[in-house]
Amino acid sequence: MIWPDVVLHRAADRARHGLVGLLQSSTALPVREVDDKDVLAPGRVYVAPADYHLPVEPGRFALSTDERVQYSRPSIDVALESAADAYGAAVVGVVLTGANADGAQGLAHVKRRGGLAVVQEPADAERATMPAAALAATAVDATLPLAEIGPYLAELCRTVSSAGGQGP
Repeated sequence: MIWPDVVLHRAADRARHGLVGLLQSSTALPVREVDDKDVLAPGRVYVAPADYHLPVEPGRFALSTDERVQYSRPSIDVALESAADAYGAAVVGVVLTGANADGAQGLAHVKRRGGLAVVQEPADAERATMPAAALAATAVDATLPLAEIGPYLAELCRTVSSAGGQGP
């Protein structure tokens, strides 16, 4: 099963459910902001709350206010590294546009644990720093323009599902 998890750098003072509503308007999947110890369930999109790291544990999420990583909380590195530790080769890490190197080490950890790494083409990104850092940190399985990442992941899900697998 694949559980989408969205970790985005955003200010704590922004509207709590603004991102959830925006994402919900773009997908038929239910979208919700994570609460501490929420159970992972298939067919949902989970959003990290502002100013909390979102570690992934086997079967659930945890929230953390540990120190910032790459000047960020939530940190994509924290989410990707913990997901890779919890689910190994079943993880697909995706790094998109951003202005710092957060996500690069987490994506490298996903690869070391046997998962797949997908990165937005830096020339296609609004801010190329994050995707460029991810490409420098590890060999990736796909570097794609933003418009091609969703279809790529959907095809990956169909392929895994039809093969009866649990991951990439």
